[in-house]
Amino acid sequence: MISEAELLAAVPNQLFIGGRWVESSSGRRLDVHDPATGAVIKSIADANEADASRAMDAAANAQAEWGRTAPRSRSDLLRSAFDLLHERAEEFALLMTLEMGKPLDASRGEVVYGGEFLRWFSEEAVRVAGRYGSNQEGTGRMLVTQLPVGPCYLITPWNFPLAMATRKVAPALAAGCTVILKPAALTPLTTLYFAKLLGEVGLPVGVLNVLTTSASADVSAPIIADPRLRKLSFTGSTAVGRQLLAQAAPSVLRTSMELGGNAPFLVFEDADLDRAVDAAMIAKFRNIGQACTAANRFIVHESVAEQFAQRVTEKVQAFRVGRGTEAGVDIGPLINEDAVLKVESLVDDAVARGASVLTGGARIAGAGTFYEPTVVTEVAAGSDILATEIFGPVLSISTFSDEADAVAKANDTDFGLVSYAFTQDLARAQRLVESLQTGMLGLNVGVVSNAAAPFGGVKQSGLGREGGLEGIREYLDTKYVLTPNPFA
Repeated sequence: MISEAELLAAVPNQLFIGGRWVESSSGRRLDVHDPATGAVIKSIADANEADASRAMDAAANAQAEWGRTAPRSRSDLLRSAFDLLHERAEEFALLMTLEMGKPLDASRGEVVYGGEFLRWFSEEAVRVAGRYGSNQEGTGRMLVTQLPVGPCYLITPWNFPLAMATRKVAPALAAGCTVILKPAALTPLTTLYFAKLLGEVGLPVGVLNVLTTSASADVSAPIIADPRLRKLSFTGSTAVGRQLLAQAAPSVLRTSMELGGNAPFLVFEDADLDRAVDAAMIAKFRNIGQACTAANRFIVHESVAEQFAQRVTEKVQAFRVGRGTEAGVDIGPLINEDAVLKVESLVDDAVARGASVLTGGARIAGAGTFYEPTVVTEVAAGSDILATEIFGPVLSISTFSDEADAVAKANDTDFGLVSYAFTQDLARAQRLVESLQTGMLGLNVGVVSNAAAPFGGVKQSGLGREGGLEGIREYLDTKYVLTPNPFA
């Protein structure tokens, strides 16, 4: 197996523009840290506005030829990328653990999940369809076709550095769009290694361009303002999403926004508690709680709340915390010091308002940015932890009295990405499908993400969908043509 040093040496440390690895125009460098130790693990190129213009030129110049490339050729390339990613699964897993901190088993799971977008959209590339037929008056023939939108700017977050890249890049390439990809400054190495992989399987020059930068706003502004850009896709906070939507408005850019969440996890009195507890561990602590789909508010029927709290606490107390590369580790570090301070503040506020800490509740002293896996119960209405995305290993429990109360509390948020509900009552489950205001629902399950399913939310959780049949449509324009009746 490749060593950490060998792997890091194999990762490019430059920008990828026009099919070449190049230095930043500014000569600046960006340090990437291991959150488990605080140590710098690699220094890479730090792009500026001039590099953004170079990348935009490359993507625009490559668009016409890539858009005319046969769908089967695009499909075969994505499938080759999937196969090579599978061969290098351990390398990508280790790299994600080093730069993001998640346990190695979790990183392996992300490689599988992220790879599925390459495979899924390799299959969708050859299934982009239109239609032909008579208009209703019989005076003409209608042709409806789907064409690539054009050059795309894709901005990915730090928490799933491979899966968020493949979830955006794969449908864009499958549709025939060229791409400028900007990963988060905290975890850019996986994206650089992925770009290297795509180059190895034969992706044409200029189709994919990668900008790593510590000055995201400065680099993004000229790209978004460029009239040649036709699509903007962003995953990240709602606050940044609003800013990007404002920047995209003058050009009326096609946009996809996968923004913040505040997921409720409802446990009804008739729930299978074994299933609910097991699912709670996944829905809350997957990726150290640093996921937009993480259960944020556990809203439990008052008749089973004490039992549920006791059982999840027992499981949380069994977690092992440590560097993700160590065997048997369940919980790694948070991404940086700001993340720890945020979690500390939310827990402290809940306790000040009367909540009880059943386990955890404090940062872990020493190197790295670790916070104890925590269970907080009796969380009072008005607590910050009920309104703010925690993004950490903290399970907060409040109670409800009946179904109407549960739904009202679940929907009492500006966000609507995903919800989870546990009940064995079929009629209630059907009501929840329609009454919970979220784009996705995990019904008696703790994980909803799947390459074949549309991922996205409602309200301030975003616009558009990624994955599924819907995912490739985000990168296609519909063109309608009318011709005369050939028999007239």
